[in-house]
Amino acid sequence: MIGVLDYGMGNLFSVSAALDRLHIPHLVSPNHDELARTDGLILPGVGSFHDAMAILRDQDHDRFIDEYVRHKPLLGICLGMQLLLETSEENGTTDGLALLPGHVVRFAGFDEQTGHRYKVPHMGWNHIQWHQQDSPLYAETEETYVYFVHSYKAVMAESATCLASADYHGDVPAVIGQGRIFGTQFHPEKSGTLGMTILNNFCSLCL
Repeated sequence: MIGVLDYGMGNLFSVSAALDRLHIPHLVSPNHDELARTDGLILPGVGSFHDAMAILRDQDHDRFIDEYVRHKPLLGICLGMQLLLETSEENGTTDGLALLPGHVVRFAGFDEQTGHRYKVPHMGWNHIQWHQQDSPLYAETEETYVYFVHSYKAVMAESATCLASADYHGDVPAVIGQGRIFGTQFHPEKSGTLGMTILNNFCSLCL
């Protein structure tokens, strides 16, 4: 059973629908007792890092997640991935869950090499390149494109924790992970064959 944490800031329907398509048993809940009985946890997220962390702390989800990952796998999706890191500069510096070493910064919107401005958010389909093919999330498919929507990106403190990256006016960590903790900056549930394979690989790791 896969648990999806409902804390009011995730695209729960699309994640649940993707798990249904994969025939993965799951529950969507804010209840710690229910989620503690699952085999793996998904932390979705859409919106502000600052607001999300305020909710996680207020509802004691941060403590629950910290305890959960000592024994079982966790996958953060989009904002959920960013929450795994130490800090974000969105709406002022905010401490994250600090489960992986790294920080979240805004896309500059200006390319220093070319002198040109570029669009923020990074939105749409983009190619990813794997750096850690021994990762349990690694998906060996002909597809290489996934769907991104984000204005802030991760800056990983340790290169080994960046499992795959995209290029959007510089490297953008697309899949991160260490131990039993993983994250995808893109939405795997909206990313076709590759995204669904990555999501299925995470669930297979748990079940």
